Amino acid sequence: MSEIRNNKTMEITLKIPDELDLKDYDLSMIVASKLYEDGKLSSGQAAKVAGLSKRTFIELLGRYGVSLFSRSVDDLHSDISNA
Repeated sequence: MSEIRNNKTMEITLKIPDELDLKDYDLSMIVASKLYEDGKLSSGQAAKVAGLSKRTFIELLGRYGVSLFSRSVDDLHSDISNA
């Protein structure tokens, strides 16, 4: 794995076996959705990492096993009070 840092971004090259049959967008989406799930990125930031619109990113989250909604009860209460 190599990495290049430039203007506050990082580019990573991975060697993935061909038999996994992953497309470039799958890898971007896997990384972006995990960073979103872990609270490291907002949905808009994660969409940018994945190279998608925010709407498309949100629509695809479920395919990658990530919920749009927080699993934290405290976050849920905060969301309800801010609604």
